[in-house]
Amino acid sequence: MSRIGKRPIAIPAGVTLTVEGQSVTVKGPKGQLAWTVSEEVVIHREGEEISFAPRDDSGRARAMWGLSRTLVNNMVIGVTAGYEQTLELVGVGYRAAMKGQALSMQLGFSHEVDVPPPPGISFAVPRPVEVKIAGIDKQLVGETAARIRKIRPPEPYKGKGVRYAGETVRRKEGKKK
Repeated sequence: MSRIGKRPIAIPAGVTLTVEGQSVTVKGPKGQLAWTVSEEVVIHREGEEISFAPRDDSGRARAMWGLSRTLVNNMVIGVTAGYEQTLELVGVGYRAAMKGQALSMQLGFSHEVDVPPPPGISFAVPRPVEVKIAGIDKQLVGETAARIRKIRPPEPYKGKGVRYAGETVRRKEGKKK
């Protein structure tokens, strides 16, 4: 029994949630998101709440039950509050700046690295060593942050690189004489 799937999702004021067959569309103050729920899951709409149930007792149906509830809940949160991920640049000379809508970073390479924002994502640089990635789609915000981090991941000896805010990097001891 899914403990996550059992909980209904409350639809806040200002959010329009429409269900057409297996397609769920969520409109809110920040934008609109749509997703198609798996055929193994049944959608129930009761007033200002939406709930999910598995169509049968198969393992896949129960797995899709919790997943569907979580993804639709993430959509509701995204169109109301949005999502934000913060990256830190650690290293001498590592810094970021905005070039129009694109993010331009100096990460110890011989050239600047420019990252254009995907549709629905915005970058902000409050400090030269901090990058904020914001958007309404949780998966896209996380994927964009991971792609930027992959350009120069933190290395274990000095800890230099791009890391998530609050991430701890396991440090290795250097070579001994």
